[in-house]
Amino acid sequence: MSRPERGTRAMHQALPPALRDAVDDFAEHLSRVRNRSAHTVRAYVTDLVSLLDHAVRMGCVDLAEVDLSVLRSWLARQRTTGAARTSLARRAASARAFSSWAHRAGLVPADVGAALASPRAHRELPNVLRADQAAALVEAPGRGASTAGPAIADSPPTGSALNDSLAAPTPGAAPTATVEAVPLRDRVLLELLYATGVRVSEACGLDVGDVDHGRRVIRVFGKGGRERSVPYGVPAQRALDDWLRRGRPAMVVARSGDALLLGARGGRLNPTTARQIVGAYAETAGLPRTSPHDLRHSAATHLLEGGADLRAVQELLGHSSLASTQIYTHVSVERLRAAYRQAHPRA
Repeated sequence: MSRPERGTRAMHQALPPALRDAVDDFAEHLSRVRNRSAHTVRAYVTDLVSLLDHAVRMGCVDLAEVDLSVLRSWLARQRTTGAARTSLARRAASARAFSSWAHRAGLVPADVGAALASPRAHRELPNVLRADQAAALVEAPGRGASTAGPAIADSPPTGSALNDSLAAPTPGAAPTATVEAVPLRDRVLLELLYATGVRVSEACGLDVGDVDHGRRVIRVFGKGGRERSVPYGVPAQRALDDWLRRGRPAMVVARSGDALLLGARGGRLNPTTARQIVGAYAETAGLPRTSPHDLRHSAATHLLEGGADLRAVQELLGHSSLASTQIYTHVSVERLRAAYRQAHPRA
C-alpha cells in the first residue's frame, strides 16, 4: 500500500482486519492494474480510510454493511467540518471507485456507490501570468547569476529552496562551480515549465535522453504513463545547452543516473523543491505567488491567445479530455472582458 499520512496510517491500523485488507487490495489494484501514480493512490487511500473509519464508528464491522446511507453520512460529516466542494467531489469519486471495485471483486453484493451523488465542484479560473510577467520569471535566475551570483544562493528570497540547492556541494567539484550551476539548473527548469506547459512532476521526471535537441522536443511521460512529445523554443534550447554543458557536470554524482534536472545532493530534482524554486524566483521578480502549475496555466492561455488550436493545446498538455483544456478559453474571455471594462468608455 502507498504510504499514507500519519493520521491516516493510525486509522488504517485501527480498522477491522477485513476492512484493512480491502484498503490494501484496492491500493494494489490502483497501482498495478490501473497504473495510477503514487500520489493518486495515496489520495484514494486517504479518502477510503476516512470513509471506513466513519463506517466503523457507525457500527459497521463488515464491508457489506457500508451502504449508501453510510456514504452519505460520511460526506455530510466532511461538509460540516469545512471541506470545500472540490474536496467533497473528489471524496465522493473515491467512494464510487472503491464501491465499484469491491462489487467487481465479489466483496460486496451490490455497487452502492453508483447511486452516490456529489456536489458539483465550483471550478475557479486558474491563475495566469501576463506574458511579460512570465518572461520576468524565467529570466530571473540569469539576472541573479550575473549580478549577485552566490549571494542569491546563500540568502534566497524564501529561505529554503535555493539554500537547499547548495546544501551539499558535489564531491570533487569546486564550490564556485556548484554555485554557478544552480542558476543554470533553475533557469532551465523555469524555461521548460513555461515553454512546454508540462507538469512539475513531468519536468522532474525527464532524463537526458528525453531531449531531442535536433527537433527541439521533449519526450514526456504523463498521467497513467501516457507518452507524448512536446516542443520547446529557442530560449529553452539555450538554457538546456548551458545547463548540459556547464551546469549539470558540476552537480552530477554517481546516483544522478540519467536525470536531466538534479537536486542538492546530485539526485533527481524533487517536485517539492522545484515548487519552492519557482516560488522563490517569483518573489524575487516581484510577482504574485506563483507555482509551477501557474506556469502551465500561463503557457496554455498564451498559446490560445496566440491563435493555437484547442485540440493542439490539449495534446500538448496531455489532457485526456478536451473539457479539461476548455477552461483556458474561459480564461482568455475573462481577460478580454477585464480589458474591455477597464478601457472602454461605455463598458
